[in-house]
Amino acid sequence: MGTVTKTRKPVKTARPAKPIKPTKADKKVTFSKWDPAEIITTKGRVIAFLEEALEENDPDFLLETIGHIARSKGMAQIAKELNLDRVGLYKSLAPDGNPSFKTVYRLFDILGLRMKLEQKSA
Repeated sequence: MGTVTKTRKPVKTARPAKPIKPTKADKKVTFSKWDPAEIITTKGRVIAFLEEALEENDPDFLLETIGHIARSKGMAQIAKELNLDRVGLYKSLAPDGNPSFKTVYRLFDILGLRMKLEQKSA
């Protein structure tokens, strides 16, 4: 008797899938961190930001707001006018910073602002 050899059918290999082009809906959405310093562009906005920060009655928030305002006007220039280095100004206006009253007072002067007191409402 003769031996019977079975022949195998060739196995079909899968074709690589064609890349699917993403549609507008499939595109990845990215967000960037919002920087308030970018919109504090006028004296009116500076005053509005400071008034809102004062209404919060939170010294840390006020300090953060002053830092945004300083960055909007240019930290290097303000630091120069305050006779500080830029890094020192950043540190003093950081959330854990503790600028002297003199520094804040002089900063307001550089920004063309003055402090004014009023009695709290009951």
